[in-house]
Amino acid sequence: MIWRGGILFIGFIVLWQLLVWGLQLPGYLVPTPIQVAITIWQSPLLLLQQTWPTLAETLIGLIIAIAWGMVMAMAMGLFRVVRFWMLPVLLVSQAIPTFAIAPLFVVWFGYGMSSKVAVTIFALFFPVTIAFFDGLRRTDPGWLDMAQVMGANRYRLLWHIQLPAALPALASGIRVATAWAPMAAVIGEWVGSSEGLGFLMLNANSRVDIPLMFAALICLVVMSLILYFVVDRVLKKCIPWANER
Repeated sequence: MIWRGGILFIGFIVLWQLLVWGLQLPGYLVPTPIQVAITIWQSPLLLLQQTWPTLAETLIGLIIAIAWGMVMAMAMGLFRVVRFWMLPVLLVSQAIPTFAIAPLFVVWFGYGMSSKVAVTIFALFFPVTIAFFDGLRRTDPGWLDMAQVMGANRYRLLWHIQLPAALPALASGIRVATAWAPMAAVIGEWVGSSEGLGFLMLNANSRVDIPLMFAALICLVVMSLILYFVVDRVLKKCIPWANER
């Protein structure tokens, strides 16, 4: 996996450089990889300083979205009335673009971290909830019938049968949410913030400092990849029966 990622990275850098040379793109439109590397070398503290807020917003929003999504999915699995009213709400929430709702969160929660965390939760809640609920709903009926014959009530069915069976589906939802989480946090920063990689990208764009903008984007990509692979590794350790063969 590591060597494959290294080959893809080198290939991307070479293709990037060839496109800039071949199309003769000016530096104020697309900088060369060397220009971006120089910017990263010259401004490591600035990039690191702006990465931490984005990482914090991403992690807090992701953790809350996972917890809230699990609770809501289990509630929908247990109670028909919750499922009846909450499924339409979930669908409507996904019909609202994150960019459209983000300014309202800034108005409601201010320019600090709270609004960015709220945007992240809003964006991640749906994939976690739906994936987990679908896993609970698709539990093998034979297992449920056998447990009911042995006298298990619906709470025991949920805890001992449906929950373990739905964990692979939950893991898939968490992976999707993890991949999307940094971008959701950056959307919140684009709408209104005073720190973070999204703020740095907007600030660099306003000053036509395109190499710095690309450097911030690369930091975002690296952060996203590291976060995804860490979460993926944790999920594989926690749910070994769901690992790929």
